[in-house]
Amino acid sequence: MISHPLWFLLVGGLLLFMGLTSSRLKRLPVTSAIIYLAVGLLVGPTVLNLFHFNPLKESALLEVLTEAAVLISLFSAGVKMPVPVNITRWRTPVLLATLSMTASVALVAAFAYYVLGLPPGACILLGAIVAPTDPVLATDVQIRHPGDNDQLRFTLTCEAGMNDGSAFPFVMLGMGWLGLHDVGEAGMRWVLLDVMWATAAGILLGVVSGALLARLIWKIRGQQQSRDLMDDFLGLGLIGVVYGISVLIGAWGFLAVFFAAVALHQTELKLAGAIRHTQERPKPISANEAALPEPKSVAATGVPVPGDAAATETVSEGSLVFKEHLERLSEVVLILLVGGMLFVDSWSWRAAGFAFFLFLVARPVSVMLGMLGSGASWRMRGMTGWFGVRGIGSLYYLMYAIQRGLPEALALQLIQLTLIVITLSIVVHGTSVKPLMNLVWRRRREKRVP
Repeated sequence: MISHPLWFLLVGGLLLFMGLTSSRLKRLPVTSAIIYLAVGLLVGPTVLNLFHFNPLKESALLEVLTEAAVLISLFSAGVKMPVPVNITRWRTPVLLATLSMTASVALVAAFAYYVLGLPPGACILLGAIVAPTDPVLATDVQIRHPGDNDQLRFTLTCEAGMNDGSAFPFVMLGMGWLGLHDVGEAGMRWVLLDVMWATAAGILLGVVSGALLARLIWKIRGQQQSRDLMDDFLGLGLIGVVYGISVLIGAWGFLAVFFAAVALHQTELKLAGAIRHTQERPKPISANEAALPEPKSVAATGVPVPGDAAATETVSEGSLVFKEHLERLSEVVLILLVGGMLFVDSWSWRAAGFAFFLFLVARPVSVMLGMLGSGASWRMRGMTGWFGVRGIGSLYYLMYAIQRGLPEALALQLIQLTLIVITLSIVVHGTSVKPLMNLVWRRRREKRVP
């Protein structure tokens, strides 16, 4: 087993390597997650067997780690949303997070029942575990910054932000069939509480909390939204408060945190726009003011001047870098642990076949259903169907079920299937993302050239 100092040496050396070679790694068709996974497999039971992380025994710790990673990632995704919630831009992501999610769970459950021979409850639970796309590992296909208006990136980011919450009702349904959760007579308790109440309450709580915090910030600070180091605490505080309230009232906290981030950022932009509009109105100029030179804006000089709207920086955007750093650190730790969970005999044709059924059948078919009538090109639909990255979110749902009494025999089967799905997703999607995205951008540039 790796000793305490060697863990520091391993993680520290990996971080130094990634920091020193980041510019060169960007040119290679690999993602950072692939490198972390390779290191984890090397030092884990698969190769050197220097350490082994047992997910069954450490499920409580792993649940907390994955939960925190997903929450931070969801908040970052929500802040980067370039447009507020509206039917025109959000229709496709909403359908992907609801209709496509349902279809994906159903297809996986059918495969698990007829091919893998799992009991019905475990089939639904497995479908809910692997159906949602991951906001942590899908960095290369997500929105890069709040001003990124790329439609493919927007669709994938928005879907990942919502389907980590929309998968929860199916998790509870699967657990209900296994006798681990009360779904009520004919499933009515599940419909009323786990689907309708928990979903609506989560979205409403998130929107109200995010908008309220944005207005409170502007009320206290006024028009001058200067960047402050403590702004990083505001986002983390909002995550903690919203998620805590969600758990207490039985709402889906993942949905609440995502929509809180969206509401926070969009409300800040709305308030900044209102101030900018007020500042741009022509004002009466006195004789003394007319004799003074007109102050140049920050855009022209690079130096903020009092009252200049261009100098305004939203708190949500300003603290985004810190959240993304936490997200990347959690990715390092958790993917190393994934490598430390896998043995050579974890691999089987049964598990690999299930993973490729998910990638090549369940995901594309469910996406095609969700994008019917969207008007999107076939290339757009194909890219959306392919880039359904599975990762930390799936690991969280699995640990959630184990912590609530999932029988050990079933837990071991689901652990194997889920880990192989995550591992193959990291490799297959990770090696294809850069070539495919570069192809899309190149064709777009060619179309713009007359």
